[in-house]
Amino acid sequence: MNLSILTARTAPAESRPILDGIEADLGFVPNLAGVIAASPTLLAGFDGLRRAVGDKSFDPVHREIAGVAVGVAVGNAYGVAFHSTVLDHLGVGQDDIEAMRRGAEPRQELHAAVYAFARALVIERGAVPEAVVRRATGAGLGPADLLQLVTECAFATLVGLVDNLAGPVELDEPLRPRAWK
Repeated sequence: MNLSILTARTAPAESRPILDGIEADLGFVPNLAGVIAASPTLLAGFDGLRRAVGDKSFDPVHREIAGVAVGVAVGNAYGVAFHSTVLDHLGVGQDDIEAMRRGAEPRQELHAAVYAFARALVIERGAVPEAVVRRATGAGLGPADLLQLVTECAFATLVGLVDNLAGPVELDEPLRPRAWK
């Protein structure tokens, strides 16, 4: 499907304030948000989920690990590039980032449990095997943590659906060094 990247000047009027808010938060409007802007309803949902997953009570490394896991699981190049870039900025080691991009778990057990849970959540459509849940709780994740991972996985899945539908969305300049195939 041919989806254009819209700007605050070319998007429907209802999308413009949302794009302005995204730009205020991030310093730019990601191309994926520009594609979504054609639908003010979808853009509002995207922005609401984006803000929800940015909850300061949840470890940002876990959030980004889940984003990579989902991106790899659903074949979402934009999401993998985005979350890999953020993990790099958060100080996660290159070996772990590259392992996750290949579909392998990172070395640290808690990070590996996050990756395995997010991957299973998406692949199994919510029917996460009990062993994966036990591994996550054994690594220190509580019910609230797992539910926050569900929110990140829902957001990452939305990004993947749009990116795959658009076939894919052109990566923003800051994401290009982390392009994924």
